Amino acid sequence: MTTTPPNDSRPWSVFLIFLRLGLTSFGGPIAHLGYFRAEFVTRRRWLTERSYADLVALCQFLPGPASSQVGIAVGLSRAGYSGALAAWAGFTLPSAIALILFALGISSYGDYVSQGMLHGLKVVAVAVVAQAVWGMARNLCTDGLRITIMAIATCLVLLVPSAWGQVGVIAIAGIAGRLLFKPAQIIEHDPLPITVSHRAGVLWLSLFFVLLIGLPVLAKLMPSQTMEIVDSFYRVGSLVFGGGHVVLPLLQAEVVPSGWVSNESFLAGYGAAQAVPGPLFTFAAFLGASMNTAPSGWIGGIVCLLAIFAPSFLLVVGAMPFWELLRRNTGTQAALAGINAAVVGLLLAALYHPVWTSAIFQPQDFGLALVALVALMFWKLPPWLVVVSSAAAGWVLSAAL
Repeated sequence: MTTTPPNDSRPWSVFLIFLRLGLTSFGGPIAHLGYFRAEFVTRRRWLTERSYADLVALCQFLPGPASSQVGIAVGLSRAGYSGALAAWAGFTLPSAIALILFALGISSYGDYVSQGMLHGLKVVAVAVVAQAVWGMARNLCTDGLRITIMAIATCLVLLVPSAWGQVGVIAIAGIAGRLLFKPAQIIEHDPLPITVSHRAGVLWLSLFFVLLIGLPVLAKLMPSQTMEIVDSFYRVGSLVFGGGHVVLPLLQAEVVPSGWVSNESFLAGYGAAQAVPGPLFTFAAFLGASMNTAPSGWIGGIVCLLAIFAPSFLLVVGAMPFWELLRRNTGTQAALAGINAAVVGLLLAALYHPVWTSAIFQPQDFGLALVALVALMFWKLPPWLVVVSSAAAGWVLSAAL
């Protein structure tokens, strides 16, 4: 007799869950990780705190948008390849569609959202990240050594505010953990239900490198606008560490000098990207829809969106089988203990800058953030409701002052 899988293990259910996150997850990649933790660790218990931290650490090492990669990995662990696609589509499509529509001529798009509402969304991100820092620190920084690694990581990231600085801090923390932590046996492991075989992982990673090397060659041998665009966006998605805002200058260097998109349009799209939830990498959809030559419009937006996210799929699916094997090793577990503490340090640094510094300017901002934090941590309100309420409160406060 066969048993029916749980409803939330089906690709359609995974899509709907991530669609709600894609519609409400404001605040950038660090805030997204906070939303994911609240949804999949605290609320649904799909992952343990340790497994979630391991996923975050893996995706911090990989180039591309870390929050989207964590979402792909969660979908993969829940419903296989179709779950990974469903998670990505649900989380990505809301902002991608909004930005394509903006590119197609809705110049008044930003007028529908007041500056006060946008500021309220920034303030609620403070509460989301603070909740994530507190929860992860309580579970992953359990002794003086781990807390020390967390504090040092926070200071280093603030002193060296760059994507490479973050990667370097994680690498150093891994080495420190390998040297300082000496587990006598394999530390308790929380396995993920990954169905990708090692052979399949090798094939996915091989395809990643084949495309990275082969697309520039094809662009030379088969010159066309579409091939050049796919090559450019795939290369950016493959080589950008840190994700988020780090991708913007590289995209500008690709699309503006080539004449594909004017600098004015680029800056207008960047402004619109700040007003939508979901991953900032969906800015590629705006650029594709804004192209001065074919492909453009909906087709251009879809082509650029798929090209910039394709490396994330290949890297996450290819790396997951080996990550599952490596983290069972005592040496890897020791390194992960240091890395996990450093990840908390990265979140703490991000809580200060840019999350706090870009949102808390006046006493009422601090008050709104505090109310949102209490609503999330103690009233146990759903994150989407807290986000909507904070946006409304921001609008009311801006109108009253």
